[in-house]
Amino acid sequence: MTAPRLIDDGRDTLPSAAVTSGAVDPRSREERKEIEMCRWLAYSGSPVRLEDLVFKPRHSLIDQSLHSRLGATTTNGDGFGIGWYGVGDTPGLFHSAEPAWNDRNLRELAGHVESPLVFAHIRASTGSAVQQTNCHPFRHGRWLWMHNGVIGDFRDVKRELVLAIDPSLYPFIEGSTDSEVFFFLALTLGLEDDPPAAVEAAVGLIEDVGRRHGVEHPIQMTVATTDGVTIWAFRYSSEGRSRSLFFSTDLPMLLAVHPELDNLRGLSDESRLIVSEPLRDIPGAWNEVPESSYGVVQPGQDELHAFTPRAPSPPAPVLEPS
Repeated sequence: MTAPRLIDDGRDTLPSAAVTSGAVDPRSREERKEIEMCRWLAYSGSPVRLEDLVFKPRHSLIDQSLHSRLGATTTNGDGFGIGWYGVGDTPGLFHSAEPAWNDRNLRELAGHVESPLVFAHIRASTGSAVQQTNCHPFRHGRWLWMHNGVIGDFRDVKRELVLAIDPSLYPFIEGSTDSEVFFFLALTLGLEDDPPAAVEAAVGLIEDVGRRHGVEHPIQMTVATTDGVTIWAFRYSSEGRSRSLFFSTDLPMLLAVHPELDNLRGLSDESRLIVSEPLRDIPGAWNEVPESSYGVVQPGQDELHAFTPRAPSPPAPVLEPS
């Protein structure tokens, strides 16, 4: 898997410096505290055991659930979830409302399940109930979705956003989170046909409805979604101060700089990680995803594009309570 390249396909692209930046978020922890919450990772590449992703790295998701470095709180203990692709027609899911560090079933499962594409998420609730149906990733058919962030003043805008979801999709909503509503808005707006356009339209709708309700910053997000082959990862916020997101350097380049990393030599050049926080402090291993952008991890050439929300036309009306 080679490094992301800029694509001129009619969408806005990013300056080349943005692709190679390895800088860590320069804001102070105090500045980040207001905008960081959950932690997640997405992996695509050679089949690996789940424990190699969520337990074994020095700053693994399990460690982050207790000792997050870039999060709003040190602890993320409001449940977790893992999604993976294997032999079935749809991805497998394991959700628990228990803290990730204290779940024996997760450790047992992680030592025996191997997959070439994995989503994992640890949750710090923004106010919705701590229950299994509110744990990410969410699934619809072959699609997975996970979100770190918040829809601003969700209680005030929830009715309008839910009413914008296709009636045929509405019965599949199981939980009460803003993240799941976001997912089903994206599905309604064509996620299965054109994921970037669908997410841009969903964010445009959320911002339009939010601002009509007087919400200053309608959305804060990093999002990952996949169809089991390609991963799309998005970083955006209405205020322009988005949650942290990093992608791993391609393996041939990393091994050229760090030949001592023998445990990586069994992985294919296609292997790639996208994470909220780096899993280990290795110089040159991680690249920060630029503000207001999205990446595409796929067989062959990866891509990086600017992300531009697209407001609905005509604007969605604000529905007043009867």
